[in-house]
Amino acid sequence: MKFNLATGVLILVSIALVPVFGLEAKDKPSPSLPVLKRDASPVTEGRPGPVATYADVVEPVQKVVVTISSSKTIRVPVNPLLRQLFGDRIQIPGQERKEEGLGSGVIVSPDGYILTNNHVVEGADELKVALSDDRKFTAKLVGSDDKTDVAVIKIDASSLPSVTLADSDKLRVGDIVFAVGNPLGVGETVTMGIVSAKGRNHLSLLGEIGGYEDYIQTDAAINMGNSGGALVDARGRLVGINSAIISPSRGNVGIGFAIPVNLAASVMKSLILTGTVSRGYLGADTQVMAPDVAEQLGLPANTKGLIVSDITTDSPAEKAGLRVSDVILAIDDKPVSSKEELRLAVAEQPPGAKVSLRIIRDGKPSTAAVVLGSTPEVSNELLTGVSAVPLTDDARRKLGIDPRVNGLLITDVDASSPYAEVLAANTVVMEINRTAVANLAAARALLQKGRNLLFVYHNGTPGFLVVTVR
Repeated sequence: MKFNLATGVLILVSIALVPVFGLEAKDKPSPSLPVLKRDASPVTEGRPGPVATYADVVEPVQKVVVTISSSKTIRVPVNPLLRQLFGDRIQIPGQERKEEGLGSGVIVSPDGYILTNNHVVEGADELKVALSDDRKFTAKLVGSDDKTDVAVIKIDASSLPSVTLADSDKLRVGDIVFAVGNPLGVGETVTMGIVSAKGRNHLSLLGEIGGYEDYIQTDAAINMGNSGGALVDARGRLVGINSAIISPSRGNVGIGFAIPVNLAASVMKSLILTGTVSRGYLGADTQVMAPDVAEQLGLPANTKGLIVSDITTDSPAEKAGLRVSDVILAIDDKPVSSKEELRLAVAEQPPGAKVSLRIIRDGKPSTAAVVLGSTPEVSNELLTGVSAVPLTDDARRKLGIDPRVNGLLITDVDASSPYAEVLAANTVVMEINRTAVANLAAARALLQKGRNLLFVYHNGTPGFLVVTVR
């Protein structure tokens, strides 16, 4: 996954290393789930009193937050323009380098399950965990989900202190929270703030991979290295996993984001049981109910909901009898007023789950029972073993790409790809056969069997490449 490490959205791991939604059937026996402590009550009864210290709240939390050190070997590919220039006349060896990263994690069970961020552990060859009592363990990756930036790792230990999970849906703006982690490698640090906002979902942190955003925003100081650490309430219960900040200076400016623990815990459950995540699918396009549209449908102008604008053929929505112009108010009694809220609510259910949609049809309240399907897989493959996505402003800033450059950014080239000797990650494909490309569908249509002329941008240099499609 790609994040902007400069101005704008900043991911918090010092050096980034490296589908609940539902369960997928496996032939091997399912592992047992850890026993989690839960307390779903509100943090207060609305009568807060004077507080002189939070030491008794913070001290137990410090024992369950760990430091995660990750390392991996990076193969630096040869500039494809050099290979095109010299061909096979000379050997141009690739290079390898070791990358190390630092992040945080939270112990959620006495037998060593730890919640953290995907970007903390992504691609890591080795994971080391340091506890607050200076014990160190080698951790194994249980599973990770880039679409929510959640990962689960495990250490071989028992009788560990573990955090209690709160109900993050009951958080309120203004609730006091503490961020605990290891920022900038200085050691375990606790900062204090409040919940500044809930349900932040237009940050584009995960937009490049079609991820699911539902962040808690806080002004508790968060910096690089806090990724994967705990966001806890005034009773010391885990409410979120710290994940990212927005900053023009790469340092804390009071705009931090955490993944709600309800979402993280559901992802964790699926990762532990199956090692992967699958998500529910509705198959209906919607748009936010505008006041003038509501009035034309005979509804109050302030109606909150989503109007169905299109239904995919043979989808769960079509099979359930949903119609264009139906207004969706809630899913399983949970109100939805934005496309992102509906998308997340559907994705949190496993394929095959039965959900109830509260709708308005022809001005009358009604319900629709839907059996969700599986989310269709969307491939980012441009060529065999070559993944690419449209070039975004975030990626352009991160990689230092000239603002005049547009096209498809190659995000990964598998070592076994027949094109590994010609194409490399972080190359921008601007034209294929003298025609500009802006999306994968257009690029695939332009490729033909045999030799293709590509105009690319790599390491600050534009140039032409010839790629033979087999």
